[in-house]
Amino acid sequence: MSFDVNTSLRKAARGAAGLAGSALGAASVLSAVLAVGSAAVLTFAPAVQAQTHAVQAAGVWIRGTVPGQDSTGAFLTLTAKDGAALVGVSTPAAGSAEIHEMKMEGSTMRMRAVKQVELPAGQAVEFKPGGYHIMLLDLKRELKAGEKIPLTLSFVQAGGKTVKEQVQAEVRALGK
Repeated sequence: MSFDVNTSLRKAARGAAGLAGSALGAASVLSAVLAVGSAAVLTFAPAVQAQTHAVQAAGVWIRGTVPGQDSTGAFLTLTAKDGAALVGVSTPAAGSAEIHEMKMEGSTMRMRAVKQVELPAGQAVEFKPGGYHIMLLDLKRELKAGEKIPLTLSFVQAGGKTVKEQVQAEVRALGK
């Protein structure tokens, strides 16, 4: 049996390009391996790429809870390379999550939900006790120190595109 390797590789490359939107992902790599004998074996593997995130998250943590407690806070620092806005948060550990702000109104500290928090390009925005933070409401269970809880953060980028990024938050003991 004979075959033209160049023609076979061109056909395989076209097939790989057609798979770009499939389960192999947008970054598929074609590698051709010629077996001993008269057959060519083609394999596809996902490309190894450094992920670039629209927003970098650092110092992500959640305040631990006690039995029966139904809400807690999550804290982190976000930096958007090109500017963005945090517009939503979700986690399987809570029924809902909201972005909150605490600020002084006269002589009273008030907490309120906000629709979004602007993340100016290249500037770190800190979510901390007494300021912006994420409220986890209707907790499904007690959150114990040392656990890792996934948070999905939703952002609107400077160009208007919405992206979601998942981070792992470490639960810290109360009072820490």
